[in-house]
This record gives sequence, C-alpha cells and structure tokens, in this order.
Amino acid sequence: MDKEQILEWLLKGDVSIQYQVYRDLLGTNRKDLQERIAYEGWGKQFLSKRKPNGNWGDRFYQPKWISTHYTLLDLRNLNLSPTHKLVKESIAQVLKTSKAEDGGIQLGPSTSHHSDVCVNGMFLNYASYFNTPEKELQSIVDSLLNEIMPDGGFNCRTTRSGASHSSLHSTISVLEGLWEFQKAGFTYKKDDISTAIKSAEEFMLIHRLFLSDRTGKIIRKDFLKLAYPSRWKYDILRALDYFQKAERKWDKRMDDAVTMILKKRNKEGTWNVQAAHPGKVHFTMEKAGKPSRWNTLRAIRVLRHFERNKN
Repeated sequence: MDKEQILEWLLKGDVSIQYQVYRDLLGTNRKDLQERIAYEGWGKQFLSKRKPNGNWGDRFYQPKWISTHYTLLDLRNLNLSPTHKLVKESIAQVLKTSKAEDGGIQLGPSTSHHSDVCVNGMFLNYASYFNTPEKELQSIVDSLLNEIMPDGGFNCRTTRSGASHSSLHSTISVLEGLWEFQKAGFTYKKDDISTAIKSAEEFMLIHRLFLSDRTGKIIRKDFLKLAYPSRWKYDILRALDYFQKAERKWDKRMDDAVTMILKKRNKEGTWNVQAAHPGKVHFTMEKAGKPSRWNTLRAIRVLRHFERNKN
C-alpha cells in the first residue's frame, strides 16, 4: 500500500484510531471524533463493563487486565474525552479509598504500607489526563520522586526485593506519568519533576532503549516485540512513542531501536501486533500476528516525528 492507502486503512478503524490519525498524522484535532469514543466501538465497550460501584473487574488492581486500573489506562490511551464524568468519578474513588501510607496507590488491602512505582506512574498518567485536581495527586508525585535510583531511573522492585538497578519497565511508566502531569499544566515540584524526567530519559538512552550498557547485548528479547496494549511492560515502540509525544529531538542512541522498528514493517507498509500479554481481557482489540492499526499508527507517528527532528 502507498501512504494514502495506509491512511485510508487506518481511518477504517475504531473511532479512537481515527481521532489519533487526524490529530497526529493529518494535523487536525477532530474533537467530534474524540467525543464519539465514549459512544462507539472500543470506548463504548470498555465503559459498558463499569460496575455500579464504580469499579471494573473485582477491584482496583484485580484481575489483570480487566481491573479498574488497567481499564482506566486503556481509556486514557484511547484518548477518551478528558472530561468524561464516570471515569473522573472512578478515579476520585480510587484516591479516596486506595491511598497507601507512602502516598501512592495501594494494590490491595494487604499492601497498605507500600505502593508500587509502576502503578503510581500509570495512575499519574491517566489521572492527570482526566483532569484530576492537582492537589489530589501531589502525594503520588512525592512518592515517585522519593524512588529515583542512583542510575536515574526507577524500579518497582525496590520495595519488594531491594533492587539496585533501574528497570526499563518501571522507568517508562513513571516517565509517562510525570510527563502527563506536567502537560496538564500542574506546577507542583515542577523543577524536581523536570530533573527526574531528564535523568529517566537519559537512563533509557544510555541503554539505547534495549541494550545492556555494560555488554551491549539485548537486555530482553521481549523488548523487541510490539505488543499492544502495553500494560506495564516495556518495548521499544512504547519508548519511541513516548519520546515523540514529549517532542524530544533525535538522539543517535535511538538509532538501533528505530532500525528494529523499520525491520518489522510488513511489505504492505503496516506493522503487526506481535504479542499479547497473558491475562483476562474485556475484549480483544486486535489479534496477535495480524496487521495492527495501533502499531501502524504509532510507528508512523514515531518515524515522522524523528524525520522532522533529526537536526
């Protein structure tokens, strides 16, 4: 397919895909499409699973991937309207009932003392996107800033097994959350957050997004699989999509990851969903092993961004 045919194919997808194609590839913010996400397709399906008590699944974090937490993350990634009333109510309920003693969000009744860095990052991401009051999120920001590791990144295992090296999984989730908090216009600990973002980005770049900084070998082969939804897991397309969303300029240390993305392009100009993370789902958006509008959209916007920002 040529470029026009790929765009036509993308625009035949879910309304959430259509909205992001117009916004990111065609330069038009179609608010009418964004408003339709709640009433059509995937957005409607996710919202229909919300229980009268404001939860999805059994509770905040159980079971994966149909819990309140992961459904809210899915809705954020669909770009549901940030003013959606029921979603905002569910987030407010989590903040009221699920704060841990360290200021983050507890995963369940047995984890009241310590929260999880990855989950705090993801929560901050969607809570900021859905315009949660800044004051309600300050303790989560504090909790995250207290978890910066000496190498500049983050690792959720610090509270469980005393990890001494940052994790790309944790770092990308925290980066997305801190960036979304600042994008919302919040100013709480602005300088500290900017410093944390810079150090976490550098941690990822030192690893060339998927390689050991000591041996140069691939850290985990799973980092090269283009899964979607990403959940809490890291992969190179998620990382590059973060950098384009944050409007970062090209860094030569991204080159290996971009080369890998290009190698994964189908001859038709699309990208597949290469894997699905095991767990319960509300429904399947796209089948693994098949051409993916999600991954094609994300790959194209990444490549376009860095073509424009290489100098």
